[in-house]
Amino acid sequence: MIFNVQLFVILLSNHQTMKLRPIEKSKLGTVDFENLDFGSTFSDHMFVCDYANDSWGEPEIVPYAPLQLDPSASALHYGQAIFEGMKAYKDDKGDVFLFRPDQNIKRLNKSAERLAIPQFPEKLFLEGLHKLIDLERDWVQPGTGNSLYVRPFVFASEPCVQASPAKQYQLLIICTPVSSYYNHSEVRVKIADQFSRAAQGGTGYAKAAGNYAGQFYPTKLAMDEGYQQIIWTDAATHQYIEEAGTMNLFFYIGDKLITAPTSDSILDGVTRKSVIQLAKDRGIEVETRQLTVAELIEAAENKTLREIFGSGTAVVVLPIHGFGYKGKDYDIGTPTDALALTLKTDLTSIQYNLTDDPHGWRVKV
Repeated sequence: MIFNVQLFVILLSNHQTMKLRPIEKSKLGTVDFENLDFGSTFSDHMFVCDYANDSWGEPEIVPYAPLQLDPSASALHYGQAIFEGMKAYKDDKGDVFLFRPDQNIKRLNKSAERLAIPQFPEKLFLEGLHKLIDLERDWVQPGTGNSLYVRPFVFASEPCVQASPAKQYQLLIICTPVSSYYNHSEVRVKIADQFSRAAQGGTGYAKAAGNYAGQFYPTKLAMDEGYQQIIWTDAATHQYIEEAGTMNLFFYIGDKLITAPTSDSILDGVTRKSVIQLAKDRGIEVETRQLTVAELIEAAENKTLREIFGSGTAVVVLPIHGFGYKGKDYDIGTPTDALALTLKTDLTSIQYNLTDDPHGWRVKV
């Protein structure tokens, strides 16, 4: 990479240093924020830190640029790669906030452990993240729905095709300005009865790159049938509902909100746990339990199924208007006073500093 010759050294906690090489000229003025393609436009800088000789080295914030990667880099051959997804928000005063970033680094390290990747120091991650977002604060657009999507990721960079854990890794944090993730007026999903996202004992609870690659093909088949996502079921029997491709799932049946428990095949979503708490704050009874496909269909047929919605960093809270199973479609709809929309408002009001934050989730940059 070719960087600006200007170099700053930032002193972090515990007397650790971080290098900052700022961009010569920002590309901010060339971005059409009214017509963003999700995840295709990137901010000026990125955070980089390398692992070698059994330790993480000195981190840097450098201009966003292509990586120089050896063709034999282990991640390209054995999939040792993990990532996270989080957002930065701006309120109407111009202040910038992160949402529960401590949960993201904890989950990143949980994923790292499962894929035999060295864990990254939590404090260093959070300090580096704050420095990066502070530098890129002009990329965070104000207004509910706008945000700066933040993508931390780690991959095995060692040039070696030996089938074993790598000895060298690289952690990066890159940022992309985004607006709404789904633009469909009505989102419909198909319940999987053949393909599986993850198996018991596998890597389903980790944000491993391969988890997502494996679901692209069945999701494409579902999209060819007119659906936007898949509801995944357990790999052993296809009887129990787990999650969707990019979302945890909630089912409002009767007066209870039901969501699958986290397990070694279900991701412990940061938005998911926040939605559960916000629902409880409103006096909604939340059941964290297994839900069978048969129970869901029965609830749809006897009209006790009031809502289905997904949750995730990208989608926030997304109402699902219907689902298909074995060639039959079930319409749900979304009432004007939908619980999904209420919880979304509760959540985004905290994220955008529009209301009090009783649980201390909002972190000012």
